[in-house]
Amino acid sequence: MQSGKDEGTFTAETRRGNMQAKSQGRLKKVFPGANTPRGFVSFYSYLMEPCTNMVFIIKGGPGIGKSTLIDRIGRVLLNMGYDTEYACCAHDPSSYDGIVVPELGLGLFDGTPPHVLEPRLPGIVERIINLGDFLLRTKLIRHKQEVVQAQEEVSTLFNIAFRYLEEARLIYDHWEACNAEALDPGRLNCIVEELLSECLHGTEVSVNPGKPRCFFASAITANGPIHHLETVVSHASRRYILQGEPGTGKSAIVKEIADKAISHGFNIELYHSPINPKKVQHAVVPGLGVALISSEWPHLIAPMEDIDRVIEAGQILSTKIAGKYRFFVSDAKQRFQDVLEKAVRCFHRAKQEYDKVQAIYSESMDFSQVECLVDGILGEILELAEEIKEATP
Repeated sequence: MQSGKDEGTFTAETRRGNMQAKSQGRLKKVFPGANTPRGFVSFYSYLMEPCTNMVFIIKGGPGIGKSTLIDRIGRVLLNMGYDTEYACCAHDPSSYDGIVVPELGLGLFDGTPPHVLEPRLPGIVERIINLGDFLLRTKLIRHKQEVVQAQEEVSTLFNIAFRYLEEARLIYDHWEACNAEALDPGRLNCIVEELLSECLHGTEVSVNPGKPRCFFASAITANGPIHHLETVVSHASRRYILQGEPGTGKSAIVKEIADKAISHGFNIELYHSPINPKKVQHAVVPGLGVALISSEWPHLIAPMEDIDRVIEAGQILSTKIAGKYRFFVSDAKQRFQDVLEKAVRCFHRAKQEYDKVQAIYSESMDFSQVECLVDGILGEILELAEEIKEATP
């Protein structure tokens, strides 16, 4: 007689094979949270908005397979043709904190700190999966002191890193202000009006304004600044790449067009800066096929000739005035990069300590139980997909 695991695998595989094959789904990687000068800032509520049918919230300690489980389910759904949003970890760029499949109203999330999630409609929409149930406590308890010491060190290093990020933000603000002294408001307004005409041509103000979803497209991680902009804007048929240093009006242009698109009834994705979470760096308007991208270190993006229009925001500056502040701009740029590197070193050391904790938990985990769990979750998701397919005219 087959084991429960084999039966579950057969059932899930059969359902998957019986469903009509679609082309590969589109992968989009975002950071729903980020390390910032204000500490960890979360936009997870926006990530979960499409998840109205089925949500799995995964609990448990570090290193016990949460990210692996999320990635395995995500890859299956991508291969079945479902567009899938991956929530990337702001601390460890190789780790995932969740997936969202809007077409299915499905979400699968790591619900542990610093992005704690709890059910709102438990048993109806959300279910808690506790991988900690499969820990071998008698083996784990021997390492209690090592875990406590490592966690304390991680906390200390993160606090130091956040202070460096605050210092970096102040320098960045200074860098931005020096360039802004030379900003020509007339040229800036001309670019805004021109882009508004191109992006919103043929549309009108709506009585039903659109809604924003807020994320980060980049994060300051243990490996340095990382971005996934290409996955965010790859589907856009019109991409406007704004090139220029801080203070050259890029964020003002993006914000103005984003606000107008919302007032015209279009839902929009806003991507904030991890150095200043109040500032919007990029915007995507799926209903218009438009993406507005601030191409600036550390998130540079190479233009594509057929669909991209490059706007040199630096040309908005008065050359004469900018020349007066060239030394201050150069000095601020170098100091910003130096301080940011110090923050990254702290995050890197924190990850090394956290890796020790993950290894301890991993060695105390019964991963065979997780294998059974993965197949059970996948079976439930495939049942949901079949129900939605049958209900679709």
